[in-house]
Amino acid sequence: MEMERKTKEMEKLCRRCKGSYRDSSNNASSCRFHPSFFVCRRHDDQKRYYELGPEDPPYAAKFYDCCGAEDPNAPGCLTSPHISYDD
Repeated sequence: MEMERKTKEMEKLCRRCKGSYRDSSNNASSCRFHPSFFVCRRHDDQKRYYELGPEDPPYAAKFYDCCGAEDPNAPGCLTSPHISYDD
């Protein structure tokens, strides 16, 4: 029974960062994630978050809506404890 519990802890998957973790090592800065989506729309210095209009080119800037990071693999901009799909 104890072995099953430890195995289950090792198998937990975080809803936010998609990383695996154990409850015993989960703390306030374990999970690094973006709270918003990676979007595709125009952004510039005057109006950073701008919805694409009919006159905008089909190639728009791609970035995280929460922090403006333009790399889809950029590390998250927030940290918190992991949250399991089972929680």
